[in-house]
Amino acid sequence: MTMASKSDNAGDESAQEADEPVEPTSAVETARRQLSHAADHLDIDPNVVERLKHPKKVHEVTIPVERDDGTVEVFTGYRAQHDSVRGPYKGGLRYHPHVTRDECVGLGMWMTWKCAVMDLPFGGAKGGVAVDPKELSTDEKERLTRRFAQELRDAIGPNRDIPAPDMGTDPQTMAWLMDAYSMQEGETIPGVVTGKPPVVGGSEGREEAPGRSVAIITQLVCEYYDRPLAETTVAVQGYGSVGANAARLLDDWGATVVAISDVNGAMYDPAGIDTASVPSHDEEPEAVTTYADTVITNDELLTLDVDVLVPAALGNVITEANADAIAADLVIEGANGPTTAAADSILAARDVAVIPDILANAGGVTVSYFEWLQDINRRSWSLERVNDELETEMRAAWRAVRTEFEARDVTWRDAAYIVALTRIAEAHESRGLWP
Repeated sequence: MTMASKSDNAGDESAQEADEPVEPTSAVETARRQLSHAADHLDIDPNVVERLKHPKKVHEVTIPVERDDGTVEVFTGYRAQHDSVRGPYKGGLRYHPHVTRDECVGLGMWMTWKCAVMDLPFGGAKGGVAVDPKELSTDEKERLTRRFAQELRDAIGPNRDIPAPDMGTDPQTMAWLMDAYSMQEGETIPGVVTGKPPVVGGSEGREEAPGRSVAIITQLVCEYYDRPLAETTVAVQGYGSVGANAARLLDDWGATVVAISDVNGAMYDPAGIDTASVPSHDEEPEAVTTYADTVITNDELLTLDVDVLVPAALGNVITEANADAIAADLVIEGANGPTTAAADSILAARDVAVIPDILANAGGVTVSYFEWLQDINRRSWSLERVNDELETEMRAAWRAVRTEFEARDVTWRDAAYIVALTRIAEAHESRGLWP
């Protein structure tokens, strides 16, 4: 299958920071627009669609934290629980200065779609605290996390709502949250969160999973369009846990990674970058440009003449302002919501295939599901089993989305939403509406 032969249909759980978006778009507005667009392709009860436009609950809490100098500062935290018709709420907790209620609602909606695309027995949620984690000491971050766990105690639980790491949080954050919740409950409950260190019930391969799934989907998409990885050039915006793992795997599998970036700029080498020699954000924060001979901006990276572009940083980086300049034939979304609705339309009109985040980076929630299974069964899996199971699940999801893409005159994003919405609607119709 070549790109030209599909031209009529082409288009459309943490990530490293990049440049601030030039066209801010509300996550909840984007999520609702995508929901309505997908629903137009289905014979579905409009009442179900109306229910899915709204979260079931949004918890807003104040979190007083004693700073190291003895002063007390009060932060605002949120937990948006969107839909649980298919199982407990699932989604990340982020620490970032720009966390808002609407952002959490929109990201929680995306988690509902993502879990449904992967056919996981979870619903969607998202939460966070409006705080700059770089301005917190380790002790302050721990106090913040433990107090946040206390405030959310009645909202979360292994069969109710299961948080995970996201932007600004990490396995240690999840370990503190799990410990605080367990102390409150009087017993160790590792299944209350995922993304923990393996020593306290976490899963091998969890931290690398979103990047691994991006690489797996990139490989499958390239196969679909008859593009051998050995002849494929790739640019990756964001060199955090998603971007670095994706770039390194694609490099190992034969692709030529020509650009990687962090918040300070991008390393560019048209001959190919030895990705293993460049530390990720987790290994050495904001170090990419210090290892580069040639430095370009993040904006320039997005418009490089490459085969595959992987935006794996913040949302809203591909916008109406730069969509016409995107030179890649394939965009694989590693970040959550990196493409605005206006940009999506432009790329679709230009026959640029955009593989949506709810499929591409779903490895994180999928291995979180594996971790949850390990926790409730008190039996750990090997890294080999985790990776094998992840590949099996990603391929199954890819086949389901590909089937809809080929059967309908829709974009890849619409095809993924059609898969998700069909499964969620069937569950709602089966369970009915409480009187």
